[in-house]
Amino acid sequence: MAPLQRILVLGGNGFIGSAVCRVALAKGVQVTSISSSGKPYRTPKGHAPDWTSKVDWQKGDALHPETFARLFPEVDGVVHTLGTLIENGRYKQALKNGDFLSVMQSAFQSGFSDGNPLKRQTNGEQNRGSYEVMNRDTALRVCEAFIASSSAEASKINVPRPFVYISAEDIFRPVISERYITTKREAERRIEIMMQANPLYRGVYIRPSLVYHPHHRPWTTPAAALLDLSAMVHENMPRGLPTPSSFIRSLGSAFPQTGSVRCDETRTSPLESIANALTTRPVHVDTVAEAVCVALDPSRGVRGIIGVSAMRDLLGWTVTRREGGGAPIGLHNS
Repeated sequence: MAPLQRILVLGGNGFIGSAVCRVALAKGVQVTSISSSGKPYRTPKGHAPDWTSKVDWQKGDALHPETFARLFPEVDGVVHTLGTLIENGRYKQALKNGDFLSVMQSAFQSGFSDGNPLKRQTNGEQNRGSYEVMNRDTALRVCEAFIASSSAEASKINVPRPFVYISAEDIFRPVISERYITTKREAERRIEIMMQANPLYRGVYIRPSLVYHPHHRPWTTPAAALLDLSAMVHENMPRGLPTPSSFIRSLGSAFPQTGSVRCDETRTSPLESIANALTTRPVHVDTVAEAVCVALDPSRGVRGIIGVSAMRDLLGWTVTRREGGGAPIGLHNS
């Protein structure tokens, strides 16, 4: 089976996308990045690391993938890292500046005030920063264009070409708007429908929890440390003993319709999301990138949903007992 040779990364100059580019290059894979600016990745301090000179930085519009469709036949797989945690796009600059107060202000405005729903339902071209456009529509349009492309080599050896979508664990409600996770889940479902109709393609849905980096996003480190400690405590609690997360889940079950949202195939309350956050380990951005590269590997045949536990499985880590979020659902290796 031919090894992975070239990939296309949507948003390769972003936080997760840049990590995917760097890790893939280290594994000997050629990388092309597509972004709205086409500019190379730079650190928060404005530096361009050495590895950026090895990436083919291209400008393109994910809502109009015909602007870079010529590249699809040349690549073995596509990674979609575009998305927004908060609709107020200013939060990304605040993250780079370490302005935690501005980030929380944006999160509050997003989580507790979704704005005028009529404006959200108008032409997506006018709402490029919305959850519906960034988290869902860009992925669907790129996936459609990828499937419509041809690859003589893939057809000849019958190796499904991967489309890797960066989704998320359900851990952010109610601080972050429920539309963040519902648009992610809708994208997963609709991409998988396309994949089932096209056997020469396979969908992989990476679901990280809180993604941290001590230098590029320093404010995430204290939050990651607290969540990691909480997950570790839950993992080591004797079976049968009540835990904070189990209590929270029971409250959510008692009031299932209070602020509930459809995630996967069921409706869950925000309390379920809080419990997930307490029991799901945060992940370093490089861990996400490593899992993406393993999922891209044609010899592994990975497809389906890859939660935090499944990421650790892919990387050969020991996974201990865990309550709640991050279950390795839908992991298939051939």
